Amino acid sequence: MDMRTFTSPLAGIDPTNWLLAAAVAVGSYVILHGAVVLFRRHLARLSEQGRADRPAAELLKATLARTSKLALMVTALLLGLTVLDLGAPWDERVRHLWFIALGAQLALYLDRALSVGAQRYFRSRASAPDAPATVANTLMVWVLKTVLWVVFLLAVLSNVGIDVSTLVASLGIGGIAVALAVQNVLGDLFASLSIAVDKPFEVGDAISVAGFSGNVEHVGLKTTRIRSDSGEQIVIANAELLKNTLRNFKRMSTRRVQFSLRANPSTTRAQAAQVPGVLRAIIERQEGVRYDRVHLKSVTQEALEFDVVFHVLDPSYGRYMDIQQTILLAAMEAFEELGVSTVGASRHVLIERMPRPDNGKPAAPAKPAAALHNIVSTRKQPS
Repeated sequence: MDMRTFTSPLAGIDPTNWLLAAAVAVGSYVILHGAVVLFRRHLARLSEQGRADRPAAELLKATLARTSKLALMVTALLLGLTVLDLGAPWDERVRHLWFIALGAQLALYLDRALSVGAQRYFRSRASAPDAPATVANTLMVWVLKTVLWVVFLLAVLSNVGIDVSTLVASLGIGGIAVALAVQNVLGDLFASLSIAVDKPFEVGDAISVAGFSGNVEHVGLKTTRIRSDSGEQIVIANAELLKNTLRNFKRMSTRRVQFSLRANPSTTRAQAAQVPGVLRAIIERQEGVRYDRVHLKSVTQEALEFDVVFHVLDPSYGRYMDIQQTILLAAMEAFEELGVSTVGASRHVLIERMPRPDNGKPAAPAKPAAALHNIVSTRKQPS
């Protein structure tokens, strides 16, 4: 067997060139590593002294911290190989290694930049600076990183001469099939992302949606859990949650209160004219309440209806109920002092009973004077 078939193409290179290549490789590693360290320290000083944009400096500093020593070593080795006179096969392989090394390091930088950037974005919109990472943050970073590394892998395969068009087409068809199979799950996932970005509500908010109300306990990838006012936990899909009109009570700045008070229709004009002023004085005496209006809304045979509107500056439900109760009790007392009755109009129903004949024959209609009259009074109470 001819031993020359096992001879490496690198064997014919002069040892002096090898020493020069080694020196270039070592020197390149020292220079690259030192430059990265110095640049990171410079960014740290700029951030502390406030002479640079702090978010950008922190992002660059965190990104450079992801510098791979292995990537630096491979880059330095490739720089050393450039001084050698390599043959055609090795020259092409070195070009492939350049692409892989630089592409991998760039992908690592982008990976860290995505994590830090997403973390800063969601932290700036969180209710508390030390709030834990949300589900949307984790989901968004995971999706972006997956896309990043898939693109890098396809680029490497294409660079080494592998046809990736068929692979990309297969991934596209497979992705469509998977999306159709799990479209409900994906809908809830994207709804979770929408909730985190748009923030119609947050954990701890009191909301009302789809006929029930309660406090939000957890927003997950697929469902949101709400502790209802009656105590049980309600689990609703995120996509279904966003389809309904949602009311967030925690974000109320004030609470508008409107109700009606009814008086007996026998109330005189003079008495009715005093009611709005009396009710206004009652409302304005309450602390933390802004008066809006009191009007005589309607006059019917059933009742005189007064429309009362005011604003409670504290949006809490307990405070609102306390103030409304105080106003209603004071209004009842004021109505008594004015002589205004809140009892509804009375109706009298006349029931006429016919006497039963003894012989089984229909009796002649009784005379009105001989009939038994019962008067039943019914009163319609105000709602």
